[in-house]
Amino acid sequence: MNAIKHLLLTGIIALETACAGQSAPFEMPQVQQPAIPGRSVSLADFGGVGDGVTLNTEAFAKAIGRLSSQGGGTLEVPAGIWFTGPIGLKSHINLHLDKDAVIIFSTDQDLYPIIDTNFEGLDVRRCLSPIHAEGETDIAITGEGIIDGNGDAWREVKRRKVGDDLWKTIVKRGGVLSEDGKTWFPDEGYAKARATAGSLNYPDPSLDENEIKTFLRPVLLSFRNCERVLLEGVTFQNSPCWNLHPLWCKHLTVKDITVRNPHYSTNGDGIDIDACENVLVTGSSFDVGDDAICIKSGKDEDGRRHGIPCRNITIKDCTVYHGHGGVVIGSEMSGGVENMWVSGCRFLGTDVGLRFKSTRGRGGLVRNIWCDHIYMKDIVAEAVTFNLYYAGVASTEKAEVAAAGKDASASADNKADALAEASLPAVDETTPEFRDFHFSDIVCAGAGQAIYVNGLPELPLAGVSFKDCRFTARKGVEVHYAAPIAFDNVFVNGEQL
Repeated sequence: MNAIKHLLLTGIIALETACAGQSAPFEMPQVQQPAIPGRSVSLADFGGVGDGVTLNTEAFAKAIGRLSSQGGGTLEVPAGIWFTGPIGLKSHINLHLDKDAVIIFSTDQDLYPIIDTNFEGLDVRRCLSPIHAEGETDIAITGEGIIDGNGDAWREVKRRKVGDDLWKTIVKRGGVLSEDGKTWFPDEGYAKARATAGSLNYPDPSLDENEIKTFLRPVLLSFRNCERVLLEGVTFQNSPCWNLHPLWCKHLTVKDITVRNPHYSTNGDGIDIDACENVLVTGSSFDVGDDAICIKSGKDEDGRRHGIPCRNITIKDCTVYHGHGGVVIGSEMSGGVENMWVSGCRFLGTDVGLRFKSTRGRGGLVRNIWCDHIYMKDIVAEAVTFNLYYAGVASTEKAEVAAAGKDASASADNKADALAEASLPAVDETTPEFRDFHFSDIVCAGAGQAIYVNGLPELPLAGVSFKDCRFTARKGVEVHYAAPIAFDNVFVNGEQL
């Protein structure tokens, strides 16, 4: 089967899989698939050597350049270990990996220049991503191979997240320990940047960016302003920062991929779908160090200035193992999120199942969200949570943050502080608004808490409903600052709400 037939067929299958049975509860446009010409070339024909040692950056560039000059086609990556620097994809090109092909990215920082980009919703400067494309159309990464970002060389590691043996191995690499010995940093520059950035990822802009380059670690895959994108079949793993980051893209299909990061990987998100339109995610598996399937649309003033919502999103038949959240909206959602349908997904051992978060200052409207036929087991914290006092920490880290005297997301102190405010903030463009969330046919066998809602007193959540749901949890339902929530045939620990 030639490349164009292969891609057209997989595109049809992807759409049929997503649309089988129940249709989206809103008008969901058909997600367009990339058009890839039938010609193909092999990386080996351009001097590529899959021995795990030879640097193949030039071979990838030559092969992609040749295909681009001819109008596009498929670049076949044969069986082998393909060591390389960054790969820039071009329009009408499919990067296709043989089932025994492994692409491993070099950790040589000289290969990754610092560029103007957008990360965590802010316009910032960070390292060029190992796989990148900007302003391209009709691009794909397909096959059965593995793409490894070699992220261990870039990330900090918290002592409490790893066992003794792994901690000893990490420390032996060199690097720098924090003064309290609780965090390992890859180098002195990273430690300096972290000290100025606090718990966030925005260091003091006066620092020499070349000195703190490790801290400016890239996402593994960055597609910006691209149209008709397909990711299918491939395993993406071990990213320096987030794994997959489509930003300002239209017509994105993600089908049957596997996304893996170590459970201790800082900012080790699975996929962050950021201000994209017409998105289909289906049949994929995530086991990561942070949020798994995350929907975003910019942060604070930068996000509102871009003003691009994330909308028309279908997420079906996906499985999440470890992760801070299974399917997540926020906390960067200043451009708004609307029309999202999550159906037939499984969360097994995830910190939180369905996680919706924001904070004052974000602004943005999140609305028309539908979640049905969700199956959860051994959820560490909440099965379903809304937190509009999000402070940049995972639900499982609240106690530690509170003990350190910092604001804890959804902590009792936050609620008390909100009640004690002399006057509430005015509702304006900086106030996040969450409304019209519908949950049905959810089964949760074990959670720290079934449902937790912490809205804003100046603009409570509205239009939230649960129907035909069953939760088993240590704690039941807790609601703050929300219009009355509709419960229809909902049970917690066998008792109907």
